[in-house]
Formats: sequence, structure tokens, C-alpha cells
Amino acid sequence: MSARAPVSDDVHVEVVHDHHEAGHGSRREYITGFVLSVILTAIPFWLVMAGVFTDPRVTSFVIMAFAVAQIVVHMVYFLHMNARSEGGWTMMALIFTVVLVVIALSGSLWVMYHLNANMMPMSPGDMRTMP
Repeated sequence: MSARAPVSDDVHVEVVHDHHEAGHGSRREYITGFVLSVILTAIPFWLVMAGVFTDPRVTSFVIMAFAVAQIVVHMVYFLHMNARSEGGWTMMALIFTVVLVVIALSGSLWVMYHLNANMMPMSPGDMRTMP
């Protein structure tokens, strides 16, 4: 035989949510983030397609600035990162992300810029002997 405890209807269950002061965002915040993302994508596209800047380096730096701005928009509006939540750790994550993006983009641009100068030139005779 098994002993069963009497079942009571006055059981109180308290559910505690641990939010760390981070908001989940409202529909308005998501729409604002979406509109900003579309704008921050459309402007660089227009800059390139319309040929607004004659110097490709200026265009690339402007596009990088828009990319960093878009990363910040995504982190604030979609990942809900701010200086108050998680004891400030989300701001540290934002700073770390920006530093990594700057290193990756500047390193990639440096390699691509110097790639042409460091390539071995080929003569027409060398081109004919290639398999």
C-alpha cells in the first residue's frame, strides 16, 4: 500500500522571473529598429549605386560607419542591450563587439589594398604558358 498525502486546493505557487532589469521591447521599439535597419541598409546601397563619392576609399569608410551604426541599432533594439541591464555587462559586450568589428574591417581593407601591390606581375609570355 502506498501512503498519499491529502491533496489541498489552497496550494500557492509563486513564479519568480529573473529579468535583470532588461526590457523585452515593445512593438514600437521593434518597428523603430526595423525602420532604422532598413534606412541604414538603403543609404549605403544608394551611395554605391549612384556613385556619390568618386574616391572608393571614402565610400568604403562611409559604408563601414553605417555598418557600425547598424550593429549598434541591432544590439539596442533587438538584443535590448543598454548600460543598466546585466550590471553594465551588456555595454561591455557592445564595446567589445565594436572593437572586434573595427579590427576585422580595417584588417580586411588593409589586406585587400596591399594585395595588388604584393602580387607578382605576369608578362604575356607567362600567361601563355599557364595550364
